Amino acid sequence: MKNFKAAIQIPYIAYFKMLILGALLTYTFYPTFAWMVDRWTVRDSYFAHGFLIPLVSLYWIFKKRNKLILIEKKTEPVGLMILLAASAIQIFSSIFRIYFISAFSFVFILLSTVYFLCGKKTIKEIWFPIAFLFLMIPLPLLFISEVTLKMKFFVSEISTHLINSIGIKAVRQGSYILTPNAVCLVGDPCSGLRSFLAFLCLGLVFAYSDRLQTWKKVILVATGLPLAIVSNVIRVFGMTLIGEIYGMDLAKNKMVHDGAGILVFVIALIFFIVLRKKLEGINASAR
Repeated sequence: MKNFKAAIQIPYIAYFKMLILGALLTYTFYPTFAWMVDRWTVRDSYFAHGFLIPLVSLYWIFKKRNKLILIEKKTEPVGLMILLAASAIQIFSSIFRIYFISAFSFVFILLSTVYFLCGKKTIKEIWFPIAFLFLMIPLPLLFISEVTLKMKFFVSEISTHLINSIGIKAVRQGSYILTPNAVCLVGDPCSGLRSFLAFLCLGLVFAYSDRLQTWKKVILVATGLPLAIVSNVIRVFGMTLIGEIYGMDLAKNKMVHDGAGILVFVIALIFFIVLRKKLEGINASAR
């Protein structure tokens, strides 16, 4: 009841200021937002999860609403300095249309604005939900191409070794795996980069808990890369075996191919849930 009364006592002018600030940010960063949405929705996007990131951040902040209302607000000059620096970066990005840098400046502007207007206590509570927005920013295409190529070769090499280990002769040529009766192409989606970005988000979501110690949160987040590689190796290994045993027509079947990707993601999700439960169990047993 006390929190509710505190909420309704906030003057309407405060809401009006937030509305104006939101409108200004939307107008300023509209080209950047349009660029991000385009990258989120493109076919075989690595950042299809981008739509969910702001919703998760808003949910985390909404959960803290009662606590945030009661925190004393105090302006911080350091926040203004950071805000001005971030604004300068945005001006530079707008002039040269470097949307990747502009997107980063948007998150820094949000952080510095909250820090400047509301103070240390408020930013301490919500810095992580705001910083989580960095994960919605698409990486430069050149960087993605370089990393994807290297990860494809790595996944192909391990898969080829595994296939040979079970008695089926396999040879890797670039990102192709050749067996006596099949030719499997390890495409960009099977490189593991897309899975890693999704698992990184999952790891941070599961790690955002007061019930876990810092080192356990690090384990959850760091698990993303090896899990992405292992899961995609299993996927490529399985699809190559299907092509070798049952024919490439079945291996290329969209339902089978996409179903394997979904299955891998579900297994990874279950792994994250089990891992977090185990880490929480360590805390409980220690007490």
